[in-house]
Amino acid sequence: MTNENRQTQRAPETDRSGRREFLRAVGASPAVAAAGLATGASAAEPSAARLPQIQLGPHRVSRLVCGANPFNGGSHLSTFVNRQMKAYYTPEQILKTLKRCQEVGINCWQSSGANLELYRRFREEGGQMHYLSLDAQRKDGSNLQQLADAGAIGCAHHGEVTDRLFKDGRIDEVRDFLKKIRDHGLLVGVSTHMPDVVDTIESKDWDLDFYMTCVYERHRSAEALEALLGQAPIPVGEVYLPKDPPRMFKAIQATKRPCLAFKILAAGRLSDRRHWVEQAFRDTYASIKPTDSVIIGIYDQYDDQPADCAEMCRKYSGAGGA
Repeated sequence: MTNENRQTQRAPETDRSGRREFLRAVGASPAVAAAGLATGASAAEPSAARLPQIQLGPHRVSRLVCGANPFNGGSHLSTFVNRQMKAYYTPEQILKTLKRCQEVGINCWQSSGANLELYRRFREEGGQMHYLSLDAQRKDGSNLQQLADAGAIGCAHHGEVTDRLFKDGRIDEVRDFLKKIRDHGLLVGVSTHMPDVVDTIESKDWDLDFYMTCVYERHRSAEALEALLGQAPIPVGEVYLPKDPPRMFKAIQATKRPCLAFKILAAGRLSDRRHWVEQAFRDTYASIKPTDSVIIGIYDQYDDQPADCAEMCRKYSGAGGA
């Protein structure tokens, strides 16, 4: 799993058999109808398909959200993994994976404007999942109108842009875009990889509905890494430090606004061992608020990750929600 992905090579036979036994235990079988949208699950929905939910504006959103990086070929691991993901995730396979997510109780897809047409197709084929977008500002605001027209429930200012503006001392420019999101009737969010961004926005009390919070500050400069580690890795790329999640969890706990924590598996780096995955889910749900959710990228070429992740959500998130 990534944004999170699991490894793209087949695991040893003992690991594969263990996963199969786990999936049989959690009911990775032909599944049931997924949660309804604005008011949660329908009365006819079997309880086995339900996941704990939070309130996001007027909407009920599962405490596990499907991310989009694997769908888009963005592994945050290597160009080879990117190519493998892109080859696997044809439009037809993405729709199949989304339907499986819906079956196991995941009722929200977090993506970007680039996948709006696929979201429309998903809904035309009977799919019922919320859509949350990432985006950055365009002068004409056409992207926001397209999101609203397609039925998206909200949009978050893109984290890479957010953090760059913050480092440049221009964080207030983000606020202009948030006002445009609000004007289009969408829930307003900010995505970031930096706890300091959350703290700063909180201190300014912006008009905001939710945060998307990466638990790892993965884009430090070579100079910053050298100051922390005594040397910079070669090549300087994405570095995931184990002391980062507690820092972001502290910022998450300090805001009353819902937060959607992402990259809890360090963009797949914690996916090679079952106990690492379990620990990441356990620690994350124990460290965020009951009104928060988790975004996980699904890469299901080799196993039933939607069912696997949904079971860990049930196991570790508790009843949760507002």
